[in-house]
Amino acid sequence: MRTLIKNGTVVTASDTFAADVWIEGGRVVALTHPAGRAHGAPADREIDATGKYILPGGIDAHTHLDMPFGGTTSVDDFESGTIAAAHGGTTSIIDFAIQKKGGTLTEALDTWHQKAEGKAAIDYGFHMIATDVPPGQLDEMARIVKEGVTSFKLFMAYPNVLLLDDQSIFRAMLRAGELGALICMHAETGLPIDVLVERALQAGHTAPVYHALTRPEAAEATGTERAIALAEMAQVPVYIVHLSAQRALERVMEARDRGLPTYAETCPQYLFLSEEDLRGKPDDEFEGAKYVCTPPLRPQHHHQHLWRGLANHDLQVVSTDHCPFCMKGQKELGRGNFSKIPNGMPGIETRLHLLWEGVREKRISMNRFVEISSTAPAKIFGLYPRKGNVCIGADADLLVWDPEKRYELSHRNLHMRADYAAYEGKTVIGAPTHVFSRGELVVENDRFLGSRGRGRFLRRSTFGL
Repeated sequence: MRTLIKNGTVVTASDTFAADVWIEGGRVVALTHPAGRAHGAPADREIDATGKYILPGGIDAHTHLDMPFGGTTSVDDFESGTIAAAHGGTTSIIDFAIQKKGGTLTEALDTWHQKAEGKAAIDYGFHMIATDVPPGQLDEMARIVKEGVTSFKLFMAYPNVLLLDDQSIFRAMLRAGELGALICMHAETGLPIDVLVERALQAGHTAPVYHALTRPEAAEATGTERAIALAEMAQVPVYIVHLSAQRALERVMEARDRGLPTYAETCPQYLFLSEEDLRGKPDDEFEGAKYVCTPPLRPQHHHQHLWRGLANHDLQVVSTDHCPFCMKGQKELGRGNFSKIPNGMPGIETRLHLLWEGVREKRISMNRFVEISSTAPAKIFGLYPRKGNVCIGADADLLVWDPEKRYELSHRNLHMRADYAAYEGKTVIGAPTHVFSRGELVVENDRFLGSRGRGRFLRRSTFGL
């Protein structure tokens, strides 16, 4: 199948230009001037992109599909989650395989391969969450890297479940540096948080908003500073996941100003939602459970700092931390005890719609939109240039993006399995009309044309920025 996307404007992280894009064999084979269209054999299919943009498909570098947490499991599996992602213009994801305490990294990777194989509708890779890395097990990290899983996520929070002490974190950082792997850090000071949670419950504070009030900005800022200090001592890069607050961002900015290889992502919920959403409705404060995620939503004034961080390259990536739980039967586990509300929100489908609002409001340029949603995660996580760009030889993961298409982010329109929409009633302007994954048209005008199980596992190269 030879496909021509004609009369569009190509937008990459660095350039904007009129071009026709030719696709064959799952790759981009030519970029030609619209006035001189002929390129080899005629196209079997033509798509007219007049008035639209041709973008590289989105890469969501932070998802949690089919993930056990808090006595339940995230409601989107690799089938529903990747179909929803495709509808929103995301053509590759990087999910997290989770090592069980006392288990091996290899067992975790095998488990997540089983979860994804035969289900994923778009291409996918894995990070490895390491929860138990005694010195004797550090050698196993090399085997994981050889399997194409070249990043490891470590936690400073969730004692007895995910938390690692600083000595273990430092050993893992040193080993990652030897292997060319990247350490991703959940940077919160978790032990004091547990004390605050305990005290809040003892005082009868059970509502969802106390999830935020017991995880203060200082805990994230301190965790971020610790993570950067450990990485500096180990002389390795570090990537801070889901950064939510001004003071944590200032720690990243200071490190980058000193020339340290420090990278960070934020998420749409920290750009568009706030602590007020956690307070629920006047007649039902538990409605705020919809918005319980970690780190928590912050007061609204943090939005401007995060947008400025994206515009100034202090933040490199916007991922979703998609970890959806239904209100009924899942979030309800925390009714009467906010600490038992499963942490996470649906977002894999709505990321690009929301970020385009930043373009329309001139907070970021179109090129920066492409960079933070596709090109930067491709470069940081070993997928570039086959992903994250519109260039000859790259995988034909492409979007035809209509900058004027109106789309309502309501539960009835979206394809994620959560029983609510985080941005219910919000109408966005800007959406994909056509989504290609390796040259296959998988979504056309919100109609899914792909198939379950067509997604391929992405073996990623080691960190090389």
